[in-house]
Amino acid sequence: MQITVQLPDDLARQPNPARAALEAFAIEGYRSGALSAYRTRQLLGFETGSELDGFLKEHEVWDHAYSVEDLQKDRAGFERRG
Repeated sequence: MQITVQLPDDLARQPNPARAALEAFAIEGYRSGALSAYRTRQLLGFETGSELDGFLKEHEVWDHAYSVEDLQKDRAGFERRG
């Protein structure tokens, strides 16, 4: 699915405005609980939970803990990979 967003000119001049908007969306979704760690990781294109953890730490996001649901989804993903 593709979503189109109109950005103010000053934001559109950033080096990668699409990525910045995606990251802001993902951070807020994660903070609010609307996105699990697993879904946030998928949205941002990270392959591991460690990548997501580093991203969240870099953006000072501490509000949402890794849940049992996140663990189960990660485990299922590892099992599919063999």
